[in-house]
Amino acid sequence: MPSSSTIPSDPNVLVVIPTLNEADAIERVLRQLYSGLDATPGVRFVVADGGSSDGTAEIVRRLSKDLPSLELMNNPKRRQGSAINLAVRNRGAGARYLVRCDAHASYPPAYIARLLATLEQTGADSIVVPMDSVGQACLGKAIAWLSDTPIGSGGSAHRGGRRSGYVDHGHHAIFRLSKFAEAGGYDETFTHNEDAEFDCRFGALGGRIFLDADIRIEYEPRSTFSGLARQYFNYGRGRSRTVRRHPGSMRMRQFAVPFHMLLCIAALLLSPITIVPLLWPVLYVAALALFSITLSIRKRSICGLLAGPAAFLMHSAWAFGFAWGLVSVREAVWKAEQTRPDLSASMP
Repeated sequence: MPSSSTIPSDPNVLVVIPTLNEADAIERVLRQLYSGLDATPGVRFVVADGGSSDGTAEIVRRLSKDLPSLELMNNPKRRQGSAINLAVRNRGAGARYLVRCDAHASYPPAYIARLLATLEQTGADSIVVPMDSVGQACLGKAIAWLSDTPIGSGGSAHRGGRRSGYVDHGHHAIFRLSKFAEAGGYDETFTHNEDAEFDCRFGALGGRIFLDADIRIEYEPRSTFSGLARQYFNYGRGRSRTVRRHPGSMRMRQFAVPFHMLLCIAALLLSPITIVPLLWPVLYVAALALFSITLSIRKRSICGLLAGPAAFLMHSAWAFGFAWGLVSVREAVWKAEQTRPDLSASMP
């Protein structure tokens, strides 16, 4: 736990939580985030709701009577990036720090106070944190176990990583609000991967991003194959925009996924002529099967056998989403001189 002496005495923090039909989670999340704030004044909460139909807004209104400085805001564009930008524009006056939270995550005690302490200790402009996936049903458990392995995440530092340090990207937690606004905020045309695209601009403009591996959140992944496929298709599509806007931002682990799928498709197309290329997809399926069996033994659960099919779906959906983004969305290369502090200008 960080020393209280490292936390600003009057931090003026804006905490934004985008929601859309999060009635099952929003009260738990808010109470977790409010923990440890007795000695940290000046924290305001905005729940930016995208038009929930399950009672999320009503729950927030009820909680606002008991939880101090809690406000409900309408997010007509419904996207997460739009929710954050809107809250900064309309409620960011006087705030020094911006905390972004997700309604489908679980947060440790004194989460906000610990973020503030790390920000001050490191002098960074942004703190990102690791996500530890936690599933409930059998498929959800398999996806969670898979997500925090190199096969599921390619070894991404913020997916189960244990080492703190400066990084190019991670799960967004807290920003110095002036730096966030100067970088232009999130691109509201992105439905997915808006955080990675922002970090490309943020880093190019001198923003320093620090991953604190000691502050960890739990994230519940999709629990159905259809939901998983949609999620990773959208991830791939978003990444295809980011890498074209920011050439050089794509890592080898991400390039390997669409390249691998191209090899598999080519092998199937060539199979009437020769079966030799089929060795590649056969080895891939065998590797996933071995991974599933090993994971099932290590976790002592038959649910681990679902990890292989889930991995195949994640890889293929991401690759096809990436390809679809290339052909369906035009994207120009971003240049630093094009950025204007539009959020700073629009803040009251």
